[in-house]
This record gives sequence, structure tokens and C-alpha cells, in this order.
Amino acid sequence: MRVAVVGTGAVGGYFGGRLAQSGEDVAFVARGAHLKALRESGLRVASVDGDFVVHPVHATDDATTVGSVDVVLLAVKAWQVPEAVAAMRPLMGSNTVAVPLLNGVEAPDQLGAAYGASRVAGGLCRLFGSVVEPGHVRNVMAQPFITFGELDSARGERMEQLQHAFDRAGVRAEIATDIRAALWEKLLFVGPFGGVGAATRAPIGVIRSLPETRTLLAGAMTEIFLVAQARRVTVAENAVALALALIDSSPEQATASMQRDIMAGRPSELEAQVGVVVRLARDAGVEVPCHTCLYASLLPQERRARGEVLFPA
Repeated sequence: MRVAVVGTGAVGGYFGGRLAQSGEDVAFVARGAHLKALRESGLRVASVDGDFVVHPVHATDDATTVGSVDVVLLAVKAWQVPEAVAAMRPLMGSNTVAVPLLNGVEAPDQLGAAYGASRVAGGLCRLFGSVVEPGHVRNVMAQPFITFGELDSARGERMEQLQHAFDRAGVRAEIATDIRAALWEKLLFVGPFGGVGAATRAPIGVIRSLPETRTLLAGAMTEIFLVAQARRVTVAENAVALALALIDSSPEQATASMQRDIMAGRPSELEAQVGVVVRLARDAGVEVPCHTCLYASLLPQERRARGEVLFPA
């Protein structure tokens, strides 16, 4: 299977690296220091499941040199999707399927608007990853997994082929019966995790142990559940309980990627993980006081990171 990975951070590096390690034909579209490191030293992955190095690596900043592929795994930040849509166009043949592995619920429709819904699937993954340095990523979650599925819930051959490729790579992979519900269920976990984490500047072990922050976390999760229901998305009735159980089983030092970006003063996925709930709740007539407060509290830092607001010296 020919696979292109657009975005070689923690997600793209780990899952693309596992595919490449198992012998799949994988091209990494990267740029800057990441591209230089991949070309010189290969892709290094540190993981609780075992470290590995892929070298040499097919890495480029010019997708035209790759050509059309079977699958594009899009693993950029949510706010980078518009730029990625243009960059990945040479990869998108008539039979190519794009699978976004992004936080949030809007990426499939963004890609569908550019390439047509029939050439896009939904996808999500779970791992606790970070970039150690260019070309070197780390995962601290045991047995990371990936889930994908057709947007119309059909079980087609291309999803089965992708699942088989991940099976050969030793990665847990599932085909979702309702990928849109799965995307909302992931947002229900990762959005409050990142939002409360960014507001408190605390790791998950602290957040879950304090009654006040645990209540805030559960309240934000419940709000996402209610917004999903209002939009006729069939999230599981026990989605909040499952998300809290995942919080309780997470490494106590774990932080979310959005939290780390905000704390470091970098642009983050605030709009895709917190702002989106505020916007869609408004459209659905649902009150979301937890998200409204989190969004308002974190927005100045986000605007500052983007150079839109200057703080006095």
C-alpha cells in the first residue's frame, strides 16, 4: 500500500513510522528542521511499546515528487488544514482516500469540500505523544490505536485494506461503524482534557484528583455530549463515564497537546477543541457554561500566540 503522511509530528511520526517499519511504501511530507533530520538521521520513535528507527526515510517537502497514493494520513494541527489541503493535492489521485487524524470534528468536512466527500474518510487515534526534537517523537501510552471509517458508515474495501496494513505493522486498528460518533466521543475526551489542563497548567494526575477540577472536567464532557445529541450524533450513552475512566487510567504526568502548546506560547487547537463547542452549541441552542468560560479564559493567550494581541511589557 502506498501511503503519504502529511505532518510528521507525534501522530504522523508514530503511525507512519510503524507502517514504514513493517515494509509499507510510506512517504513523509515534512519541511524545515523535521525534513532535514528525517533525511540525515531517519525517523526515531521512542515508545513504551519499544523504540525503533526507520532509516532511510522517504521524506520530501514537495508532494509532486510522490504522486498519487492509496491513502493520505493527514496529521497536522487542526488550524493547519487549509494549508495542508493545498499541499496534499498532488497526492490525491482519483482512487485516493484522505484520512485526517486530527483533534476535533470538522476536518472531514473541510477535506470533503476540497476533494469531494467520496474521497475522504474519518479518522482518529489515541496516543500520548510529543516531539522530542526534529525527526524524533515519543509516545508514553501503551498500545496506541487508530480508528477510521467511511463517512457514510459503509464498510468498504479501502478501509479494510488500511486495517490490514496496520495489522501487519502491529498497530491496533478498528473500522468504526459510525465514525462521526467516534469523532465526537474523542472530542468529549480530548477537548476537556486539553481545555482544563491549559486553564489550570496542571497534569492530568492533579486535575483528576481534585474534586473541583474533576467536576469541571466532567461538566465540560457532559456539555459536549449534549451538543452532540442536539446535532443528532449518536454518541454512546455512557460516553462521559468512558472518558472519565480513560482519564483515570492515563499516566499521571500526561498533558494534552493543546495544553502544551498554550503553555509554551504557541498557536494551539483552541478553536477546534473548545471554540467549536461554543459555536455549535450556540447554533443548537444548548447552554455550555464550562466551555464558554474555558474559551474566554484561554482566548487572550491564543490571540497573543498568533500575534493578534500584544500584552503590555
